Amino acid sequence: MDPGALAGVVRSLTALPELHSLMVLRHGRVVAEGWAEPYAADRLHEVYSLSKSVTSTAVGFAVDEGLFGVDDLVLDHFGDRLPDAVEPDEHLRRMRVRHLLTMTTGHSQDPSPLVFPSDDDWVAQFLRVPVEHEPGTRFVYNTAASFMLSALVQKATGQRLLDYLQPRLFEPLGIEGSTWEQSPSGVDTGGYGWSATTEDLAAIGLLYLQDGAWEGQQVLPDGWAAEATRMHVPNGDDPDSDWAQGYGYQFWRCRPANAWRGDGAFGQYVVGLPEQDVVVVTTAGRQEMHEYLDVLWDGLLPGLSDAPLPPKDHAELDRAIAAMRLDPPRGEPTSPTGARLSGRRIRFVQNACGLRSAVLLVGADEDLLVVDLAGERIEAAVGRTGPAAGRAEAGHGQPAVVRGSLRRRQPEDVLVSGTWTATDVYVLTFRFVESPFCLTATVSVAGDDVTVQASWNASFGPRELPAFTGTVD
Repeated sequence: MDPGALAGVVRSLTALPELHSLMVLRHGRVVAEGWAEPYAADRLHEVYSLSKSVTSTAVGFAVDEGLFGVDDLVLDHFGDRLPDAVEPDEHLRRMRVRHLLTMTTGHSQDPSPLVFPSDDDWVAQFLRVPVEHEPGTRFVYNTAASFMLSALVQKATGQRLLDYLQPRLFEPLGIEGSTWEQSPSGVDTGGYGWSATTEDLAAIGLLYLQDGAWEGQQVLPDGWAAEATRMHVPNGDDPDSDWAQGYGYQFWRCRPANAWRGDGAFGQYVVGLPEQDVVVVTTAGRQEMHEYLDVLWDGLLPGLSDAPLPPKDHAELDRAIAAMRLDPPRGEPTSPTGARLSGRRIRFVQNACGLRSAVLLVGADEDLLVVDLAGERIEAAVGRTGPAAGRAEAGHGQPAVVRGSLRRRQPEDVLVSGTWTATDVYVLTFRFVESPFCLTATVSVAGDDVTVQASWNASFGPRELPAFTGTVD
């Protein structure tokens, strides 16, 4: 592998904002790895739909253990969960586990928006959704189907995915401390919600690349890696799109010959290149995630050789990796306006963030931000030249919790920085370092009137939040 070409890949990826980590393996060895500060090797990262490939792995173990089969009818396992008023149509009666795996359930569109908002039983919600087409006849991306696979494994084993996979997958690969979000009824979400380290993702990619073998032992059931990553169904006809090369058992196919990937929103990738014996892992927070794959095909593949290359200087690659940083905006650490506002409460009109009030306390080395967020008091240390060390703290001393309209139910680390880009303009950066997301809030002050404009680096909905105003007491 040409280190100069690899350095070019690193530079190209970091030029596309919000690469969080990168790991490249060839012939089973790490040839490049890096984390953009403040992300780190030991920090978990939310991987969204890349979780689906891990759910598929659990299905593979359960099938091998004879707990169910891929051709079992879904209603043979979940007929007791049909809502009383629902009479299953013929399409639902013919839906099989295989159709859940390949996202060919027969739905005309993804039923997930009808399933996941409910605080009810998600299995019952899934079974309520009409199945308009014959299962197996069309591909429709379906995260709710992935949840059904998780529910099936839990019903068959009596264990949540995280626990079932512990001795079968995680322990053999040395994966420790990963987490999985759960449904209201206590089922791991399956199609999203898994958090792991970059190295954990690389280990799973390498396991699949090695046909399920790990350090001389067969970890995956014989043949499952090939079966899960091969094309089972077509999903488009665009030769230039990596989302139209076919779909396997919760794995996507890619444009290079025989390539496959686990794929999560905003640039969470585990890419397997069997022809080249390469695994590439990225974690990121980029809206236009296809550009990462373009860089790999255009930059990485030409730098590979089947024969040894002449020795080359690795300094260029080392410099490219060392330059992986995601620093907050720069400005002045203090301002006369900040000194004037210090300790005074700003009350806000109703807004999409749920922010009711805020108090900025200017300190000697760092500031303190105290907010009322949807009725919860949160205190956050604000770093002046970068994210403050440690974590924001809730008023009762627990780790920072940013819930509801802003992020998710589970507590997560958030690093906060602030800088004055002009005398009356204060820019706050909230980096959720266990996820793809970063929120930037620009606070403009005119006398006692305050205007806040906030935006996300990436989002499933609008990235720009509606501006809102407040008044200093």
